[in-house]
Amino acid sequence: MLEPVLVAGGWRDAVEPVGELRAHDPSTGEAIGPAYPVSGGREVEDAVAAAVAVAEALAATDPRRIAAFLDAYAEGIEAQADRLAALAHLETGLALAPRLRDVELPRTTGQLRQAARAVREHSWTQPVIDTASGLRAMFGPLGKPVVVFGPNNFPFAFNAVAGSDFASAIAARNPVIAKVHPLHPGTSLALARIAHESLLSVGLPAATVQMLYRTEHDAASLLVGQACIGGVGFTGGRAGGLALKAQADAAGVPFYGEMSSINPVFLLEGALSARGDALALEFFNSCTLGSGQFCTNPGLVVVPSTDAGDAFVAAAAAHFDAAPAQVLFSEDGRRHLVAAIDTLRVAGAQRLAGGDIPARAGYRIQPMLLQVEGASFLADATALQTEAFGPVSLLVRSTGAEQSLAIARAFEGSLTATVYRAADGSDDEVAAALLPPLRMRAGRIVFDRMPTGVAVSPAMNHGGPYPATSHPGFSSVGMPGTIRRFAALHSYDNVPQALLPPALRDANPDGIWRQVDGRWQAGDVGAGA
Repeated sequence: MLEPVLVAGGWRDAVEPVGELRAHDPSTGEAIGPAYPVSGGREVEDAVAAAVAVAEALAATDPRRIAAFLDAYAEGIEAQADRLAALAHLETGLALAPRLRDVELPRTTGQLRQAARAVREHSWTQPVIDTASGLRAMFGPLGKPVVVFGPNNFPFAFNAVAGSDFASAIAARNPVIAKVHPLHPGTSLALARIAHESLLSVGLPAATVQMLYRTEHDAASLLVGQACIGGVGFTGGRAGGLALKAQADAAGVPFYGEMSSINPVFLLEGALSARGDALALEFFNSCTLGSGQFCTNPGLVVVPSTDAGDAFVAAAAAHFDAAPAQVLFSEDGRRHLVAAIDTLRVAGAQRLAGGDIPARAGYRIQPMLLQVEGASFLADATALQTEAFGPVSLLVRSTGAEQSLAIARAFEGSLTATVYRAADGSDDEVAAALLPPLRMRAGRIVFDRMPTGVAVSPAMNHGGPYPATSHPGFSSVGMPGTIRRFAALHSYDNVPQALLPPALRDANPDGIWRQVDGRWQAGDVGAGA
């Protein structure tokens, strides 16, 4: 018997499923839990039709009801936190504590509450009023469904039915069709049940949230390649993301994809001379955190070919050599990682530390450190930027500041770029020279700490130039900016007061911050700041 899907306003048996899937324990490779359906075209069509049918009503919903849903959902997750964390631990192999229970789950509920606050404050709508021309504008709902694809590495914070993309699309008053990741179906099912109960409790349309576990290949175009879809949020691999983007582009559907990133780190001479051993441990811990399965894992480190650089390399290699095997999410993940390592080695990288794949049950990999000379990197920079998604990193040995600049200019787009410099100012000139080329190639510039932490802040950019993401102007983390990906700019020309959205009328009883005739203010039009 297959677990139900959440389609067309309720839980139901899958219609014409084309297969089934089960979760697996990554530590053993054994199937666990019940079976879940793989949905075919009929199921996808039903979900799209149901979402389209409620889009107009949801766009007209009082924002306070949306905020109430997001808050209720956060409370419902917290009420089942221990059970949810245990489920995610079984399906992903990620540490129960602190990773899942104490870090990622609170981050998830925090995102939902930040989205609720942005809804109540109207901060994502950015109302603009020009009294001289009679024009008024603000961001508003798309009036169409949003499809969200969740990744394998964050079963809560990026889950298609609970994460940042989900919260952002709902905050903008769009129905969501969540295509959750098939590696953690039980976790996603439990979250979707809480979401469905929460939306019914506040009176939102029952089809506001729908969920599918996996779809057959041909059905994916029905999710992203139709003009009735308002937008797509995707987190995952580059090949799959680009294939979906092509289908979305053909239908004129905005596609916001986070797809790959090597997150280069530059360790400058003064920093290494002052604290090289500490940096080696910091780098090792960052590279192997969560078995290296973070979007912001430091996949490439530029190290000077000096005595201090050599000492750092030796210390880092010792950590990698001593590390036990780590568990990846899936056999496919391990296969892709091994293929990436092979690509790097064919391109000239040499294994410096770490062993072969252990002959043990489960999806294990030995942490590995590779190395290549700077000139060799520059000769084949594309191949040597292959993302190795796991506890693997490539050291690029630079002959000096000039070569380091050339290396920086050879990078593709990344989510982050990091520079470590000395506290005494001896590295500041080189750091200042590196900053301009890195600024054009990374969404977030980090100084003097590893990039793996992603704070849920309005100032966060968890995006970047291609191929890190499909659009350099948007982030998948950080309210209220994330909400605007799934919004339309609504302009009103000489529209009577009574027919304007409340946020654009002269009276402003809620004290919304608005740009009125070029000045931000929270009062009524004509009342001044």
